[in-house]
Amino acid sequence: MLVFAPKASLQLGTRVAEAMETSLARSEEREFDGGEHKMRPMVDVCNEDVYVVQSTCGDSNASANDKLCRLLFFAGALKDAGARCVTAITPYLAYARKDRRTQARDPVTTRYVGTLMEAAGIDRVVTLEIHNEAAFDNAFRCPTVRLEAAEVFAADIAKQAADQPVIVMSPDIGGVKRAQRLRECLLRTLSRDVDLAFLEKRRASGVVSGATVVGDLKGRAVIIYDDMIASGSTILRACEAARRADAKAVYVAAAHAAFLPTATQLFEARVADDVLVTDSVELHPQFVRWLGAGLRVCSVAPLLARTIQELAGHRSQASPPR
Repeated sequence: MLVFAPKASLQLGTRVAEAMETSLARSEEREFDGGEHKMRPMVDVCNEDVYVVQSTCGDSNASANDKLCRLLFFAGALKDAGARCVTAITPYLAYARKDRRTQARDPVTTRYVGTLMEAAGIDRVVTLEIHNEAAFDNAFRCPTVRLEAAEVFAADIAKQAADQPVIVMSPDIGGVKRAQRLRECLLRTLSRDVDLAFLEKRRASGVVSGATVVGDLKGRAVIIYDDMIASGSTILRACEAARRADAKAVYVAAAHAAFLPTATQLFEARVADDVLVTDSVELHPQFVRWLGAGLRVCSVAPLLARTIQELAGHRSQASPPR
């Protein structure tokens, strides 16, 4: 078993390898004129199970397209070099939100990404807190693993909530199932009742409206849970609605810190007591100043490490001795 990570995800890959008590396999990554690049393994991968850690959220250093291309090309190089099985560990999967047609002749880009990965030789895809689970499952023909961030957050949230009455709230009705899974984790962790709520949200021509809370938040610690924070507007609306509903405390948890510059409003408004995210996406420097001042990061590396070890164990049990 070998674990690689392109430069764009080197920090996350290193944390995953450390959690596995191993080191990343050596690779070479070079840049060429015109924005072209190559990456190759510097160790023998013939007949090996290979895992490539690459989060594909675009940032100021590399676009989502660039990160995706590097993953695809490296997977092809690994297959050409004789790798037995290539697993893409993509905690944040680019284009997962473009999973359906909302207008005439719209692309279904999630499906195209699945096709590209399979064409490049990727045998399996592991991702974290996917935006639309059914659409993701339908987009891929190769085996996939959908990980949930709920267990990453549960212990931390339980510590914050202490003995307060707790309710988990989805910022829209589409995320209720995700909120329900966090609720179930908290039920086990807290060993007491945890309620569920959601915020009514309507979107028309790009304009979001609706601020009715379904659920009783009064006097409770509210955990607003979503798959990601990008512009921050959805979470901000949910926090403000929770405050109007007389919540005792408001905490936010979201798997992916895909922060756009406008997300600073979430911290500047100080409507949330704390915002928890994972390290599936490296924090933009603009948001580092909020660490310890309203923003905290829970590492997903142990979860990814455990998943890789479990997949490798199943593979070795199913494979004949060499």
